[in-house]
Amino acid sequence: MSNSITVTGIVATTPRHLVTSAGLAITSFRLASGQRRYDRTLHSWVDADTNWYTVTAFRHLAHNVVRSVRKGEHVLVAGQLRVRAWQNAERSGTSVEVEAEAVGHDLSWCTTNYLRPVTDATPATPATPTPPAGAGAVATGETAVRPV
Repeated sequence: MSNSITVTGIVATTPRHLVTSAGLAITSFRLASGQRRYDRTLHSWVDADTNWYTVTAFRHLAHNVVRSVRKGEHVLVAGQLRVRAWQNAERSGTSVEVEAEAVGHDLSWCTTNYLRPVTDATPATPATPTPPAGAGAVATGETAVRPV
């Protein structure tokens, strides 16, 4: 059985990036995926529950996520769902995690400029971007996000 999931939501925390002593790059952030429903009695859309996910990206994806994704941005995440029970001395609960296979901006909310990193021995080295006419300056290796 596959636990593949695709989620849209808002990045709720600043992505946290680390590289292990073995050289494995890991980036994680919390994703708030809100739901809306139409309330026939109010004749309007209302906010319903918000699902919270911890999104974790590894290797090249981790490097690209930390360079491209910021708190407050709308993103799409595709990956493998992991649901784990946890317990400590005082509390217990369930964590819902997505091991990301792909992360990108939700283009319903913004536009982006695609910048491809240079593929050499240092995969984190980005290419020098050439902003489109009329666009503001784009820092090397970062995706420019413009709200719609």
